[in-house]
Amino acid sequence: MSSGEDVKYGNLSKKILFCETDHRHAQLLIRLKHDNLKQSDFLRHMVTGYLDGDERIVSYVDDVKPMSKTKKQKVNKLKNKGKNIMSNYSLSESEVENIFDLLDEDLKEFEADHEEE
Repeated sequence: MSSGEDVKYGNLSKKILFCETDHRHAQLLIRLKHDNLKQSDFLRHMVTGYLDGDERIVSYVDDVKPMSKTKKQKVNKLKNKGKNIMSNYSLSESEVENIFDLLDEDLKEFEADHEEE
């Protein structure tokens, strides 16, 4: 990019390629046709699910990634421990909204009380 043009990261299109046998490719196309999906849409959905941490996809990846059984068990134990901690100490979206609503009400009351001064 020596022309001095600024390239904004995330705006360039990239092709993702990999090799597969003709038989498995045909099987994929048949399944996609059955599910009324285009190959590109399917792959984009899978990538999005993986990047967003969709538990269904992450779980499958955990099953197939090269890792010893012992290490997988340790990782699963840590994940479960993290989920328990999150559920014990985190707030739901509605609880967070309620807090912001209460803060907003308090701010309005504070502003109303101090307008008179």
